[in-house]
Amino acid sequence: MTEMRLLRIYTDEAAYFGDRRVYEEIAARARGGGMAGATVVQALFGFGRSSHTHRRHVLEDEQSLVIEIVDAEARLRAFATALADIDGIGLITLETVEVIGRIQTGEVVK
Repeated sequence: MTEMRLLRIYTDEAAYFGDRRVYEEIAARARGGGMAGATVVQALFGFGRSSHTHRRHVLEDEQSLVIEIVDAEARLRAFATALADIDGIGLITLETVEVIGRIQTGEVVK
């Protein structure tokens, strides 16, 4: 078992960085930066500081999203700092997680 950190980045589908969606830009930077992996999760409902609610609508693309990245603390802090040029990020959090195993070709590796 290994203690790692979980970086969570909150945004929404409607946020853009240039001509690219914010979550796509962040995921591309995570991959380019050699992060262990990144997952983008859609929320069914969410609101933030503005109290504007984000809900799933058939014709709209403003659903709340959370990008999760697990890696070493120093790498995640440096990565988060490097995102300062991106508008459309609502919140970034960092917490301790315990990695108890990982799936590799159908088997749990400890």
